[in-house]
Amino acid sequence: MQTKAPVITIDGVGWRRIPVKTRLILRGDDLAEAIQEGLSLAGLVLSTDDTLFVSEKAVGGSQGRYFVLGEDDLHVRPLARFLSRYVTKTPGGIGLGMPETMECALRECGTARILFAALVGGFTKLFGRRGDFYRIAGTCARSIDGPTKGTIPPFNNAVSLAPLDPEGVSKRLSGKFGCAVAVVDINDLGGNILGCFPLEKDRNLLLEILQDNPLGQGRAQTPAGIIRRVNSFDS
Repeated sequence: MQTKAPVITIDGVGWRRIPVKTRLILRGDDLAEAIQEGLSLAGLVLSTDDTLFVSEKAVGGSQGRYFVLGEDDLHVRPLARFLSRYVTKTPGGIGLGMPETMECALRECGTARILFAALVGGFTKLFGRRGDFYRIAGTCARSIDGPTKGTIPPFNNAVSLAPLDPEGVSKRLSGKFGCAVAVVDINDLGGNILGCFPLEKDRNLLLEILQDNPLGQGRAQTPAGIIRRVNSFDS
């Protein structure tokens, strides 16, 4: 696994990215408590100038926003089985290309919206245009992840959904830790800022700082991190 550089330079300004390792965060766990434990074990102290960023999977995990296949009850309708056959698989993962993830999309986004997205996406694909399905289906559909090899259990065999109220979660964590907070969906192919507090935080800058996915993938168990500006006198 390639190690990401701890510091990235954007427009002449250096930003240090510090991964925070935590215990596995599952449904019912206190997210803030788990992050604080990780900070304490690493001897890290947040300052008001820092930005704490938290992965959407950790937030969703604490909210119980996942289904473990074969354990949790996830009844898949025939429509989900039908639509999943026509989803293009990408290097980023299975997406909605399996009946269970498509079923979750139908529940999360609404059947009418998914059908409309499928209709438009199928039509425009005939003319070489791609991506319209997810543009219409929206963030809730893009954030649904299927089972992924190499991911820490139980998420290697689970369907994970987008976290609820990422803006509200960011605000609550900001109040707890006394710094800016962002809930992020970042992987090796790109990412999104799902929630942020304060609201005026530069989200495009955050995406640039996190563009190489400094938390890593798989079993790293670092669902949070700190963004800290590097001063000229820092080593």
